[in-house]
Amino acid sequence: MKLLVLGGTKNLGRHVVEAALASGHDVTLFNRGQTNPSLFPWARRLVGERAAPEALASGEWDGVIDMSGFLVRDVSLSASVLRDRCGFYTYMSSIAVYASKVTPGMTEYAPLLPWPDGAPEDHFTMDLYGPSKVRNESLLTATFGARTAAVRSGFVVGPHNPDFGNWGWALAHNEPLECAARPDQPIQYIDARDLAAFLLHLTVQRSPGPYNAVGPTHTMTDLANAWRSAVPTPPPVDWHPTEDRFHLPHNGTNDGTFQLDNTRALTAGLHLRPPEESARDYVTWIRKGNTPPDPPH
Repeated sequence: MKLLVLGGTKNLGRHVVEAALASGHDVTLFNRGQTNPSLFPWARRLVGERAAPEALASGEWDGVIDMSGFLVRDVSLSASVLRDRCGFYTYMSSIAVYASKVTPGMTEYAPLLPWPDGAPEDHFTMDLYGPSKVRNESLLTATFGARTAAVRSGFVVGPHNPDFGNWGWALAHNEPLECAARPDQPIQYIDARDLAAFLLHLTVQRSPGPYNAVGPTHTMTDLANAWRSAVPTPPPVDWHPTEDRFHLPHNGTNDGTFQLDNTRALTAGLHLRPPEESARDYVTWIRKGNTPPDPPH
């Protein structure tokens, strides 16, 4: 099928493009041409800004995968430009959309964050990250109806993606795993390759609606032990590091965010590799000389 990927040259986006090309799809990239511009030379490129998407003014696509939609203004523009020229629109959203941070087992239809009165739609702040994702999902549904999906994920790890609490780097260099979170703190994450495959699958199958694209809930202790098993002589876990790389509150006020129900995504075709495999592959990638990028936000 003919696919348009908004973004697609860094972090999760490059896995989406790799999966699409490997499956034989005809891929067009739309981005600023500033990040990894030499990637995917066999894909068609449209260079432009989300705020001024003139490069998207012509052409038709069977599916769109939006990896770079943060500002409400930008997503609104792309939706209006592509409304009658794409078959399906898949939006990369976030688990930050939920109003409750403490309720375990939330499905995709749990209450979402409201849009703050007077908030700007053309300016990004972390306070507006969750509400912006909610608002973008809503405007895409209003524009495309049953021709859109919203994929909600949290921690995404894997080659070319930010490290998981610096664990991959630590394992590759035989250093202690730093974890400032509680040992019993719940955590969910997903391998970038599994998430990319799911984004592509939903687009090809035209499966609408929201999806919690997350793995099973682990405690930090169990997950750390799974990652430590990736090396023959695992280093210890430092539960009191000087730097907090997870930024998770110890008092339980965010525990529900990492106990989401992923049944709908699994039923729709989400496949998850075990954490040991993700850890082994990440360590191998780092040992080949790669450096994890900084978190995107």
